[in-house]
Amino acid sequence: MAERVLVIGSGGREHALAWKLAQSPQIQQVLVAPGNAGTANCGKISNSEVSVSNHSILAQFCKDHNVGLVVVGPEVPLAAGIVDDLTAAGVPCFGPTAKAAQLEASKSFSKAFMERHGIPTARWGSFTDPQEACSYIRTAEFPALVVKASGLAAGKGVIVARDQDEACQAVMDIMKDKAFGSAGETVVVEELLEGEEVSCLCFSDGSSVSPMPPAQDHKRLQDGDVGPNTGGMGAYCPTPQVSQELLQQIRESVLQKTVDGMKAEGAPYVGVLYAGLMLTKQGPKVLEFNCRFGDPECQVLLPLLKSDLHEVLLNTLNGTLASNPPVWHQDSSAVTVVMASAGYPGSYQKGVPITGQPVQEMNLQVFHAGTALKDGAVVSSGGRVLTVTAVRPSFEAALQAANQGVAAVGFPGAVYRRDIGHRAIAHLNQRRGLTYKDSGVDIAAGNKLVDMIKPLAKATSRAGCNAELGGFAGLFDLKAAGFSDPVLVSGTDGVGTKLKIAQACGQHGGLGQDLVAMCVNDVLAQGAEPLFFLDYFSCGSLDVDVAASVVGGIAKACQMAGCALLGGETAEMPGVYAPGEYDLAGFCVGAVERGALLPRLHDIAEGDLLIGVASSGVHSNGFSLVRKVLERAGLTYSSPAPFGSSGQTVGELLLTPTKIYSRLLLPILRSGAVKAYAHITGGGLLENIPRVLPQELAVDLDASRWSIPPVFSWLQKEGGLSEEEMARTFNCGLGAVLVVAPPDAQRVLRQLQADEQAWVVGSLAHKQPELMKGEDLFNVCVRFDICDQEKFAVQMFVLMQSVFCFFPRVPGTNLQALIEQAKRPSSSAEIVVVISNRPGVQGLKRASLAGIQTRVVDHKLYGSRAEFDGTIDRVLEEFGVELVCLAGFMRILTGTFVKKWSGKLLNIHPSLLPSFKGVNAQKQALQAGARVSGCTVHFVAEEVDAGAIIVQEAVPVLVSDTEESLCDRIRQAEHRAFPAALELVASGAVKLGEDGRITWKADTQS
Repeated sequence: MAERVLVIGSGGREHALAWKLAQSPQIQQVLVAPGNAGTANCGKISNSEVSVSNHSILAQFCKDHNVGLVVVGPEVPLAAGIVDDLTAAGVPCFGPTAKAAQLEASKSFSKAFMERHGIPTARWGSFTDPQEACSYIRTAEFPALVVKASGLAAGKGVIVARDQDEACQAVMDIMKDKAFGSAGETVVVEELLEGEEVSCLCFSDGSSVSPMPPAQDHKRLQDGDVGPNTGGMGAYCPTPQVSQELLQQIRESVLQKTVDGMKAEGAPYVGVLYAGLMLTKQGPKVLEFNCRFGDPECQVLLPLLKSDLHEVLLNTLNGTLASNPPVWHQDSSAVTVVMASAGYPGSYQKGVPITGQPVQEMNLQVFHAGTALKDGAVVSSGGRVLTVTAVRPSFEAALQAANQGVAAVGFPGAVYRRDIGHRAIAHLNQRRGLTYKDSGVDIAAGNKLVDMIKPLAKATSRAGCNAELGGFAGLFDLKAAGFSDPVLVSGTDGVGTKLKIAQACGQHGGLGQDLVAMCVNDVLAQGAEPLFFLDYFSCGSLDVDVAASVVGGIAKACQMAGCALLGGETAEMPGVYAPGEYDLAGFCVGAVERGALLPRLHDIAEGDLLIGVASSGVHSNGFSLVRKVLERAGLTYSSPAPFGSSGQTVGELLLTPTKIYSRLLLPILRSGAVKAYAHITGGGLLENIPRVLPQELAVDLDASRWSIPPVFSWLQKEGGLSEEEMARTFNCGLGAVLVVAPPDAQRVLRQLQADEQAWVVGSLAHKQPELMKGEDLFNVCVRFDICDQEKFAVQMFVLMQSVFCFFPRVPGTNLQALIEQAKRPSSSAEIVVVISNRPGVQGLKRASLAGIQTRVVDHKLYGSRAEFDGTIDRVLEEFGVELVCLAGFMRILTGTFVKKWSGKLLNIHPSLLPSFKGVNAQKQALQAGARVSGCTVHFVAEEVDAGAIIVQEAVPVLVSDTEESLCDRIRQAEHRAFPAALELVASGAVKLGEDGRITWKADTQS
């Protein structure tokens, strides 16, 4: 009697199962739940809406509809015990029990099982603590770079990392960030195996096994095995890499051992056992077990099955597999190509119409996966949409036919591979005898590297270039990039002996950014936008992981710079380099509109200001000297760094990547405000700035104006390096220097400081060789300020919230008197910021020594008093200032500023106002024959020295007084009067009335 069979699932695998079962004369109907458009009303095959998650309902359905066999496609129902529940209800079900399905459902169980039964597999560890997993990764004697979520993760729970850091990140993603939910509560960390990966499946009746022909899946999205991992983009069968002898070995050492072990442990394995294997030099090793047919392996295996699938399944369930082994078509090959939705394996559109011509006449089979019916038409409903399978006498013919079928079917945006089986072709075409690899050049390793970096390069695509690797040359369309009258600019460079440190530390990724930065920053000096980059990597023996780390860093840096990684060269030259050594070179091409070329030499003039942009450290120049200093200091790269952040080694800090300035500077360069830009590269400050200046101009730099990283102070001290040697060799904290006109300086500085540290560091002057250090060579004078903390640097600006603000310009002790007053417990004032319009004055140092924060707002950088006062106003608001004292501040403030701060602005004048206003008050008093002078603290008004008086102190004028002696005595009075006035105003005892007169609080006037 013909029976009804129910297939559980909705993918291409389930369509293939239903298709093969429907060919059996013993089958009346094949139901598929939930199925897809391909299994809907197709001959014997139809879909069912029965719930497959409620096993009780499902069992009753099978009984009500005379279902004689249930065939389970996916792994989740198996792990959930569907076989156990249906069998207990009297419904035959094909597949392993939940206990047996642990081979797939728990990778931790699977690895321990293999270890118990001597089944060859990668070395491993299982962890529930992420820190222990990371410790295992970093201390294992083998590359422990494969991280797996132990539970079921829809085929996506395996990460093959490139290095230990990436492996540890994968652990954190799985265990802490729950990338795969509860499946990642336990992780398995495995040794990274090398070799060819194949899929060997078998039927098992619990005692014996019957192997299927070996197949090979293609997990990567794109040709050449690049792009993201997927559920599978195609497969072929059989694989020529697995000989009959090797298949027999796999049967005995893996498949049969597994079935025997499960039986011995009380969980007989009945169903399809899938072993994912790596063919290593030591023999086949198990990567993973699956407890069902693979997808898309099922779509190439079942078309090669000559036997009736229904009979094979029954023999498996009945334990008679050994006496009734399945029969397979010999001398035939099958290829299946998966067609996926645009965007897969990420987000993708559903409901795309499936069009194209029928392929029955092409002798092909199309298996539906992510499809559905909508108004009678077939539309997409998933990531993998269709699989096109061809069976032909030869592998090559099957591949050609499958690709032709894919082209005939088609749907908008379809994604598919055209190279399914490329490894089989390579294997079939290989020749015996000497190979290039025998000479020390590993082409396979080179190809693997290319495969690894293709998607990285692709990610750098930009307007004008798609960054596709693989051609003889790269193309760039300047018109598409938006240029109308461009000039091309090129730059090439390396990273010097920084390579030696990276190789010694085993930290290679940052060198990619160094290489790109050195070239891109040079191209910027002409005002050019970096367009594309090419790299050259040369070595004696190619280490793919190291090279991939370097080139991966290059690709990321190209994205940072906004240029495309258009191509490169990997040169493996045995005998040229020592083991572990390699060299790097880079080449960048940019473009700039003809009218925007830099430097604009004819515009650069005396008085122009220099703005320095911070470096990240040593960058990529001077490392030969750095290494010599380390040798003298007796330090290794693993030594704790005596400079910089605590907890880092010397090597880690020295390998800080070079900053890339293109995205920061290009908008500013295009604004026209920058006359020239110098990249501070080899030759340091002394050689690089003059390269962008007219011959008649020289540079005056003041090192107290910028923050110099501690590494330079340490290098100078330990190496006994002169200041000139430092400035000639290193960037000393400035990676780039811009030349701007004074009116533009503040605007440019604000733009820079929004994203980066930057300072006005100097100016241009006509050459005065006799006054300059190194004048015969460089025409650059660098003034290095010396302080107790650092021999080579003074950091000037620290910001902190403040209540009161003071402006010192000339040396004196009024500020000190105010500081001492504010420190008294009874004081109503708190001073936490001092602002000066000149750097380096004594008042700033007094403030710093008192723990008060400082700011410098240089009036020379502003085109007008209003701009300067506006900046002062913003600083005061930033610090929440309520009262402002002018201590020796000699600049006239604008009316707008004075009005805004009316009643909050105090000044001290060295006379008894209203007498002797303005400058030279003491001289005026002596000339007038005055017998009394003194000092006055007053509110500031728009008229000079005319505000309401708060405190005055008289000083008698002696017959013997000179201007100097009178000034000294008045200054002593100021030191008493100003603190007294400060307290009166700060305490609220004195206020400025709306009429401009003083108002006194009761009981305070004396």
